[in-house]
Amino acid sequence: MTEVLIVTGAGWYGDPWHPFSETSSRLAELITARGHRVEMSEDVERSLLALADRRLVVINIGNPQPARPEPTMIEIQQSLLDHLESGGGLLGMHASATSFTTMPRWPEILGGRWVRGTTMHPPLDLARIHLRPGAHQVAGEESDFEVLDERYSYLEVGDDISVIGEHVHDGVVHPMIWAREHGAGRVVYDGLGHDTRSYDSVGHRALLGRAVDWLTGGR
Repeated sequence: MTEVLIVTGAGWYGDPWHPFSETSSRLAELITARGHRVEMSEDVERSLLALADRRLVVINIGNPQPARPEPTMIEIQQSLLDHLESGGGLLGMHASATSFTTMPRWPEILGGRWVRGTTMHPPLDLARIHLRPGAHQVAGEESDFEVLDERYSYLEVGDDISVIGEHVHDGVVHPMIWAREHGAGRVVYDGLGHDTRSYDSVGHRALLGRAVDWLTGGR
C-alpha cells in the first residue's frame, strides 16, 4: 500500500477561482480506489518539507499573492528534488503550473509553466482532449475524451517531456498533459481539473488512474 500525500490549495495557496478542497477530495477518492493510503494537507509548505516515506506527492494548489519568500521555496525545492531522486512520484494538477514562481527549478521539475502575459485559456467549455495513443503508458490506447474544463494554452514546456494530451485552440495544438522522468523519479502534469466537473469525465478519470499507476511504480 503506497503512501500518498495530496497538498491542497488553502491559505496562501488558495484563490477565489478554484475549489481546491473539492477537487482534492475527488483526487483522493480516485487514488484510494486504486489501493493507496492518502493523506490530504492544507499546510502546503510544512507538508512539502516532510516527504520521507511518501511514494507519491500530488500538488493541487494556486499561486500565492504576494509571492512567497525565495529561501522558503529553495528549501521546498530541495525537498522535492530529494523526493524524486529517491524514486518518488509527483503529480501536478491544473493551477500548479502557475505556482511557486519564486522556486527557481519548479518549471524544470514540473516540465513546464504558465507564463504571465502569454499563457491563457479560453472560457471553460466542453472540450475535446486529444491523446497520443501508445506515446506513453499514461496515454494508454485511447485517442481522445471529452471533459468540461479549462484548456490551458501557450504553456511553456520543457524539452524532456513526453506529451500525453493536447487540445486545439485558434488553430494551434497545445500540450497540456505530459510526463517526464527526473533521475529515478517520475512526474506527470495534468493541466485539467479546474473544478469537480472535470472529474465527472470518464476519460479524464481513466487517464488519472493510469498516471497514478505509473507514478507509483507500474510499468
